[in-house]
Amino acid sequence: MRRTEYDASQAAKRLKVPATAFRWARHTGVIPAPDASSCQWSRAAVEALDADAIRATMASPPISGSAAADRIAEALGTPNPTAYGEKANVTAFVVRRFVDRGLLVDLSANPDGTLHHPDQVAEVCQRQDLADLVAADTPLGPEQAATRLRVRRADFDHMIRLGWVRSPQSIEVRFGTSRAGAVDVALYTTASVDAVIPDHPEVDWEQLRGVGKGRRSPLASLRPAPTPA
Repeated sequence: MRRTEYDASQAAKRLKVPATAFRWARHTGVIPAPDASSCQWSRAAVEALDADAIRATMASPPISGSAAADRIAEALGTPNPTAYGEKANVTAFVVRRFVDRGLLVDLSANPDGTLHHPDQVAEVCQRQDLADLVAADTPLGPEQAATRLRVRRADFDHMIRLGWVRSPQSIEVRFGTSRAGAVDVALYTTASVDAVIPDHPEVDWEQLRGVGKGRRSPLASLRPAPTPA
């Protein structure tokens, strides 16, 4: 059956161009907006596209999120370690948050990883506020977040319940070598954790920080704000 509409991957395959190049060309305007639906092009529109012009937008192959993180770390003068198991100064988590901010475009269709145009990564590395952006998007686990706020983990769990802070991503942490001992740990950006206190001046933070171990949290009686209709 003759196809009459194409999504990005199908159009790239028909034009014999890399899917990443097609997505980047769409981002830069080399490829016009879909004309058949919000995400599909008509057959005529696809046949009118210039495959060579699309390939030219990606003169170099895309790089992974971890490679982008390495380049950002190098730009800050704090290169990521190369030895396995050592803590990275800039992680792929930060790169994903840069995507959320609109600073980087994810050219991958894979939810487990990201791909980026190396030139766009180079532009990001030149930003004067790069260090501040990385610091704001650095991941914190629940225990780290509670420590940063100087509250108990139980208090921070209530903040999560109340919707005061949200996790954009979680990671799988294994205990031992078996996946049977793996748990998902939510991560929070440093900026979102730091925003909790100024966003909630109604809380007596010094009192909250003074609550003893095992005592009921003052936040336990609070209810999440109703969702706007």
